[in-house]
Amino acid sequence: MYKTIDYRDTLGECLFIDVRSPGEYEEATIPGAVNIPLFSDEERHTIGYVYVNESVERAKYMGIEAVSKKLPQIFMEVTKLKDKSKKLVFFCARGGMRSGSICALLNSIGEESFKLSGGYKGYRSFINEQLPKVNEGIAYVVLHGKTGCGKTQMLRDLEEKGCDILDLEYAANHRGSLLGTVGLGRQRSQKAFESIIYESLKNRKSNLVIVEGESKRIGNVIVPDYIFKSMEKGIHVLVEGSMEYRKNIIITEYTRYGSSKSEILEGLECLKRYISSERIDGFKRSICSEDFESVAEDLMLKYYDPMYMNEIKKYSYGLVLDKDDIGENSSALEQWYKNFLISGGQLDEC
Repeated sequence: MYKTIDYRDTLGECLFIDVRSPGEYEEATIPGAVNIPLFSDEERHTIGYVYVNESVERAKYMGIEAVSKKLPQIFMEVTKLKDKSKKLVFFCARGGMRSGSICALLNSIGEESFKLSGGYKGYRSFINEQLPKVNEGIAYVVLHGKTGCGKTQMLRDLEEKGCDILDLEYAANHRGSLLGTVGLGRQRSQKAFESIIYESLKNRKSNLVIVEGESKRIGNVIVPDYIFKSMEKGIHVLVEGSMEYRKNIIITEYTRYGSSKSEILEGLECLKRYISSERIDGFKRSICSEDFESVAEDLMLKYYDPMYMNEIKKYSYGLVLDKDDIGENSSALEQWYKNFLISGGQLDEC
């Protein structure tokens, strides 16, 4: 036998073990969970097909056969994760046979473990219920500015300085533009995106949260409507910078992760809906010869800046930061942030 535990009762004292297939885990999981899959993606697909279309009993037999071969390795991996200060909590998709069977086996040999009630589906119900609530009462300080003015780097600096931030681009693993995945790999799913937002907001120290102004859609994910509306009602800060300054930031950002030229060239293809093929071909030739500066400047002047200006004009600004230095702008905003908290300032709708 085994005990079940609700996600609401696990916070801070549990180590989650996701026994779903690697593909399920990669798509979305509970933040911090370790993947010890009972089935490979192929085994899950085959067994699931048999379960639905042929025979439940045969599917169960296939499942037992597949798992039995892996039990020694599974046991070794679980043993390595044991921590006396934390409960081992296993979960699968719905808190059914996969997590239940491994919990029953471990408990039968004296290794205490718990099954997460409702599995990952139960956890998602918790997020859907709690994310709107954790957003309540937050005053957002929203950074706006043309591309390359250092807003994302400022967020990182401000977090290190102790300010509460919400990094939506990190949560999405996407920069929010058509070239937004260059150097970052696969974008996170909507479920993973919302989980990271929840963790960030849940762990804040105050109700004043700095965030970068974004479109409602960031790549393939959508900022929840209640968060987006709260951002629109927040305090708006404008970050400005010279072309040379912004150009250098853009080039560093898009090349520092070892991005290959092929990624950048592939990203440029996405711009063909907005920029002529002739200009795109010219950009590609420049990239191939490592002339990143001319491409960055041309794209900013003729594509990104006009687009950002439409967004910038929507708001009035409680603070303008215009130094060609991320550290100086971050320090100025940090001081404003602390003064606002000390004064118990009230939000003016800007």
